[in-house]
Amino acid sequence: MTDKELEKLVEVDDNASKRTFGERVADKVASFGGSWTFIISFMVFLGLWIFTNIYFLDNKGFDPYPFILLNLILSCIAALQAPIIMMSQNRQEEKDRDRAKKDFYVNLKAEQEIRLLQEKLDHILEHQHQELIKLQESQIKLLEEIKSKLNK
Repeated sequence: MTDKELEKLVEVDDNASKRTFGERVADKVASFGGSWTFIISFMVFLGLWIFTNIYFLDNKGFDPYPFILLNLILSCIAALQAPIIMMSQNRQEEKDRDRAKKDFYVNLKAEQEIRLLQEKLDHILEHQHQELIKLQESQIKLLEEIKSKLNK
């Protein structure tokens, strides 16, 4: 794999511009539905609903005590929110798969580079070893010459 191919593969593309309107809405709903802002605001809404029906309207309001209308609203929200969150999770899964594929190619390229460096190091070490052997042979010859001169 060449450097150009790798760069083309891992270049950051603008996925936001490629998403459809429905995908963008699903991502926003999933993001908001899983936030503390949603949880706290929904708890406030539920508290106000119950408080209004029990105390202000003396439990004779538009949704008396077992709060059937509130249950219906909660069920509808859950029924709509669940598939929207699943769509967003599926998109995130696709992104994760794509990211994993890109990581694999980057790791593959890094492995190729490491192998190339290892081959270069092996070549350098082999060359150094040969040079050291030649140097040692010349030193042995010099020592033999010195020994022969000392013996005379």
